[in-house]
Amino acid sequence: MKNPFIIAGEIPQEYFCDRQEESKLLIRKLTSGENVCLFAPRRIGKSKLIHYCYSQNPLQSDYYCFYIDIYHTSTLREFVYSFGQQVFSTLKGKSDTMLTKFVQTLKSINAQFSYDAQTNMPAFNLSLGDFQRPDYTLEEIFYALEQADKPCVVCFDEFQQIAYYTEKNIEALLRGHIQNLKNTHFIFSGSSRHLLQEMFHSQARPFYNSVSTMKLLPIPLEKYYEFANYWFSKTNKNIPFSIVEHIYTTMESNTFYLQKTMHELFEETSKGETCTLEQVNQIINKIIDENRDIYKHLLSMIPIRQKELLFAIAKDGKAEKIMSSSFIHRHKLISSSAVQTAMKKLLALDIITEQDNVFSISDVLFALYLKEL
Repeated sequence: MKNPFIIAGEIPQEYFCDRQEESKLLIRKLTSGENVCLFAPRRIGKSKLIHYCYSQNPLQSDYYCFYIDIYHTSTLREFVYSFGQQVFSTLKGKSDTMLTKFVQTLKSINAQFSYDAQTNMPAFNLSLGDFQRPDYTLEEIFYALEQADKPCVVCFDEFQQIAYYTEKNIEALLRGHIQNLKNTHFIFSGSSRHLLQEMFHSQARPFYNSVSTMKLLPIPLEKYYEFANYWFSKTNKNIPFSIVEHIYTTMESNTFYLQKTMHELFEETSKGETCTLEQVNQIINKIIDENRDIYKHLLSMIPIRQKELLFAIAKDGKAEKIMSSSFIHRHKLISSSAVQTAMKKLLALDIITEQDNVFSISDVLFALYLKEL
């Protein structure tokens, strides 16, 4: 049978672990006309949840749903290019009529579209250079969605990325458009808690008090064991609760690394066998080895003061009061001001994360690698 612990692509409903309440809540908020800020640490399962909701009715049948990952973007032009490309690609598989209307609405780049000679349908082979006035094109995209024959849902994943754009007025520009839309609703998804909080909960920011906030928590251990045990048992394999608990604890309940480890464990456990702790530890070491060169390169790019703080946080696991004299002396750091400067840099790079003044390494596997060192 297919490996039920899927780690890439969309997850069919039968292989989707838990998240029933979260999916119902998100769908209810969107279909009732709310805009939603969805926050969770990276690789907890935000994008999987969003795609799962998109595949459920009424979103699947009665809405146009668009998913735009903007993590790789650094300018408004790149944002608009990614936005337009994803809207085009989604409509291409949904409605030829809407696709044609969408292309005709984008007058600022209309001449750049090519057309398939056989079908006479437009083809999106535009480049970044074709977006000479991205602010105009953005307005046209929103107008096209507003005129659609179905309600639209747009997800901007890793939305905090707009805070790093070279242009400084992006939040105000987007808010100016979005607040007037009636046919289009939004998911602002992200993994940087402190940036998203500032964007949506600071009175000085354009998006203040404009969304309903959802925090995605880890799947409970008991639920995950129930899921894992079901699929192992279905194929005459045995997985003790203690094994799932060990993986869950080691990976700090991170959904992606849980799935990755369980995927490998499912493959390596033969029918009629019980998986062992030794198997699990070998798999985890193998996963770390697969990423070792990436982590070595990342460390080589981090300045020494930031690196010292990074190792200190990794050593503590959950580091509290990092500017206190006890923390500084225990880890042989230079000063509280040096720690503060390094902390801001590491937070901005999303290498560390902070919650309730407790700091940890954002990437669980990177934290395991650092502990090895």
